[in-house]
Amino acid sequence: MSNGLIKTENIGKTYGSVIALRDVSMTVNAGEVSCVLGDNGAGKSTLIKILAGLHQHDTGELLVDGKPTRFGSPRGALDVGIATVYQDLAVVPLMSVWRNFFLGSEPTLGFGPFHVLDRRKGKATAKRALADMGIDLRDVEQPVGTLSGGERQCVAIARAIHFGAKVLILDEPTAALGVKQAGVVLRYVAQARDRGLGVVLITHNPHHAYPVGDRFLILKRGRSLGSSEKADITLDELTRQMAGGAELEELEHELRAVTTDDGAGT
Repeated sequence: MSNGLIKTENIGKTYGSVIALRDVSMTVNAGEVSCVLGDNGAGKSTLIKILAGLHQHDTGELLVDGKPTRFGSPRGALDVGIATVYQDLAVVPLMSVWRNFFLGSEPTLGFGPFHVLDRRKGKATAKRALADMGIDLRDVEQPVGTLSGGERQCVAIARAIHFGAKVLILDEPTAALGVKQAGVVLRYVAQARDRGLGVVLITHNPHHAYPVGDRFLILKRGRSLGSSEKADITLDELTRQMAGGAELEELEHELRAVTTDDGAGT
């Protein structure tokens, strides 16, 4: 993949008579974080599913490394290096950290039908990959369910990087976390970016997106409210746009009018 890893051009998706996405364009570059912001029902989940190969777009184009692409399944997206970490995380809480790190791709010893799990290599590999991301776990045998929400997110991010992801899609990774844990996850998002990955950060929180984001796409009811690079937008403006700046100003105007009328009538 070249610098422009993924591009969507006027992409659209309908489910029956419901328009989930319409004319949405975005770019994901290597070594950058592209943030997709919006409230529930904005179309963020639909966009993720198209990029991850779960659904196919109906209109527009999805370009991967400059080539028009239509994934037939999530395996197709994985095969070109697009890894998605969903909000509910594909982890088995009672299974150890290192087994969750591999989850179906564990190293083995032997050949043919005579092979066994290579526990030593698995634990050493997982520990090293996590340490490279700044996650220092004394015991990778501990159940992943004993980790904090932020640490579990980081295990999933480290796993995607270890298995060769070039694009990392993160679905609301900080949604259920407190301020400190959210900060931990955002630090690992920045590390993934600094390693040259293209990161797509899906969030409804502009205060989490802005510190790590390089470009911002705001969705509302399946449509784009605009796309901006960091140099062209402040956090206040990003927050205003996402909250629906024009609608808020109209509401404030109406509230002032009501307050004034009430005051005049007393």
